[in-house]
Amino acid sequence: MAISVRGVSKRFGEFVALDDVSLEIPSGALTALLGPSGGGKSTLLRIIAGLEKPDAGTVEIAGTDATSLPPQRRNVGFVFQHYAAFKHMTVFKNIAFGLEIRKRPKDEVRKKVNELLELVHIEKFSDRLPAELSGGQRQRMALARALAVEPEVLLLDEPFGALDAQVRKELRAWLRRLHDEVHVTTVFVTHDQEEAMEVADTIALISAGRLEQVGTPDELYDHPANDFVMSFLGPVTTLSGDLVRPHDLELRPTAGTDTTEATVVRVMRLGFEVRVELLVDGHDLWAQVTRETARDLDLEPGRIIHVARATRRQQPDHAGTTG
Repeated sequence: MAISVRGVSKRFGEFVALDDVSLEIPSGALTALLGPSGGGKSTLLRIIAGLEKPDAGTVEIAGTDATSLPPQRRNVGFVFQHYAAFKHMTVFKNIAFGLEIRKRPKDEVRKKVNELLELVHIEKFSDRLPAELSGGQRQRMALARALAVEPEVLLLDEPFGALDAQVRKELRAWLRRLHDEVHVTTVFVTHDQEEAMEVADTIALISAGRLEQVGTPDELYDHPANDFVMSFLGPVTTLSGDLVRPHDLELRPTAGTDTTEATVVRVMRLGFEVRVELLVDGHDLWAQVTRETARDLDLEPGRIIHVARATRRQQPDHAGTTG
């Protein structure tokens, strides 16, 4: 179901958490609320869920004004970073809880929970207590519990933030596959740029309570609305006062009309890529090249090299794109 956030503002004392934010989330989409800590993304998610009330603005879910509705009447599933499991209940009973308090028939509850256990691949652990599961398994249980009541909207607040890097990678790929199976409108909060780029259909980048840009991962990466968006999504460096992607720099052995002279400071080989740290007129610059390029140019500290922009990406539009 589609979500419409219109002119939402929220303050906590003197702190402005959200400032006139408007955002359209299409039905069935997987949308990331991305931004630095304290930027307002979790506050926006909690307002959509009904856990916070906006000072101004409205929230519509499936065409219905939900601004004043309590959470239980919004038909949303909410998954927190720290699971919030019932420690004394088995995995099966945790997932069944929402159905049981709705007085669903026992046979229906059993069938639904078994389907969800299989969907999230923890059917072997149905009789275990949450403490007997790994972090990744507990998070899958939390997602299954949220899906059990068939919400129109699934809201995830830093769902993988408490997990180690490898488990995060595995679970975000799993979340993408799960979403493609169930097609529930999903909004998740993250400060991890790679996570948002890999998982989301759409990214809403929020900073200091304002929506900086909304679009597909490619749109934000290739056509940033401003320098903040460009700096936040992917690596950047500065050449002649302009932000540029390090992999958009070309290193040449000889000067040209479009090149800038630089001195190689350090060469770091990182797998199949090489990071080259440079000094240009007293300013630091770095480029990302292939191992083949580094070998062909014989890049070593102290060597003079010439830098040009390999491609011409659209420069940040400081007017911005604020959905």
